[in-house]
Amino acid sequence: MNVHVLRLVPGDDLRSSLEKVFASLSKEHGISAACIVSAVGSLSNAMLRYADKPGGTETDGPLELLMLSGTLSADGAHLHGSVSDAQGQVKGGHIMHGCVVRTTAEVVIALLPGWEFRRELDAATGFKELAVRQR
Repeated sequence: MNVHVLRLVPGDDLRSSLEKVFASLSKEHGISAACIVSAVGSLSNAMLRYADKPGGTETDGPLELLMLSGTLSADGAHLHGSVSDAQGQVKGGHIMHGCVVRTTAEVVIALLPGWEFRRELDAATGFKELAVRQR
């Protein structure tokens, strides 16, 4: 396992930035699997999809990014996270495009060279689910 550490800056879209970084790392290191080890920071707003809901729900900030976890592959990212507002109210869900960095997002990514992650349609769930293969 190799580790890549990065800082996202104000205005960056969290999900889009991580997908772009993974695409670059994939080309540079010949990997097809990675996961988020740690992430903290702040967001101007968050777009979260809640369980069994079709679309995202926007939450205006400022927000603290409390945690982020998930997988990265050539087929995209599957990210979950939690944020808190100025009153300490916590919301969490599926991280969608539209989570905009406010001051910083410090992210640690584990590169997994011995593995291949793909997204394949699962007939039982109706979603593209993670398919894992050892390389």
